Amino acid sequence: MNSLPFWLVVVVFVAAAAVVWVAGIQLSKTTDVLDARWHIGSAFGGLIILAVATNLPEIAITVSAAAAGNLGVAVGNILGGIALQTVVLVVLDAFGRRGRGVKPLTYRAASLVLVLEGLVVVAVLAAVVAGSQLPEGLVALRLTPDVVLITALWIAGLLLVQRAGRHLPWSGSGTVDDASPHTPGHRRSKPQHPHKSRPTWLVVTIFLVAAAATLGAGVVLERAGDAIAEDIGLSGVLFGATFLALATSLPEISTGLQAIRQGDDNLAMSDIFGGNAFLPVLFLVATVISGQAVLPRAGATDIYLTALAALLTLVYVVGLIFRPSRRVLGMGVDSLTVLVLYAVGVAGLFAVASG
Repeated sequence: MNSLPFWLVVVVFVAAAAVVWVAGIQLSKTTDVLDARWHIGSAFGGLIILAVATNLPEIAITVSAAAAGNLGVAVGNILGGIALQTVVLVVLDAFGRRGRGVKPLTYRAASLVLVLEGLVVVAVLAAVVAGSQLPEGLVALRLTPDVVLITALWIAGLLLVQRAGRHLPWSGSGTVDDASPHTPGHRRSKPQHPHKSRPTWLVVTIFLVAAAATLGAGVVLERAGDAIAEDIGLSGVLFGATFLALATSLPEISTGLQAIRQGDDNLAMSDIFGGNAFLPVLFLVATVISGQAVLPRAGATDIYLTALAALLTLVYVVGLIFRPSRRVLGMGVDSLTVLVLYAVGVAGLFAVASG
């Protein structure tokens, strides 16, 4: 990519982002159909499959960057992706449902299960910060204690969310009367698209083609992004946390808007929280591929992004508990707070990187 003209690299990057957008929508639609036909959504294995399907662009970028030894892009994309995907909820809140009398997203999606999912994200991010302080030599069998702990926390979180979906030791079901009904997990909406009438073999084929396209486009995004960052003098961490993270978040935006417009408010938040909890598990993949301790090499910008992602998540957790009913500038108070914090946070990120 470095040998190509800058304008052509930008075109390649935009084209790869477009492929991620289109393929991500097809992944979502085919996953809906397979979920309904195979009943995988309510199972523990189903949650893993759906989390992997949602984050195929990030998986492709992490694998490509780790194989090339470019761990800065992988770390920046993962941690920056969590912060940016949390900001996707701002977009869903502002543009998902509009009109007079429409309540904010966290008012409609109130559920203790969603609160638990948000806390799982924060717990995993805390493990990321702890892992960054470990010495680099703690590598055995191409694994380090921090990535094993992160994966264990993610699995434990899935089990807790599954259990919370069946029963919580509170009066009622952990929801309120005027909130959207919540089913734990991801992509619970009934298919409302042409795939519903197609045979299963064709749906599986479309899913596999979309997955392959997403993986290939993810590799192209990483390579083109690395070349763009070098040409404009932007560090791999900053580019991965901003432009690259935005490109890989396009499927979440499109599918989240679709879910909200179909009345699945809980689904939109659950997908974001579930995907954010899964993303740090990719550090295990990067460690196995590179054979190096990834998190101990994290710099100040990486830890900064982790703290920013945890802060944004906690704002929405508080919003789910207090359920603000007023909309300000077309969104809930919590979404406006997240937007302001993210804008300030990105400005601070550049200050940290240049300091």
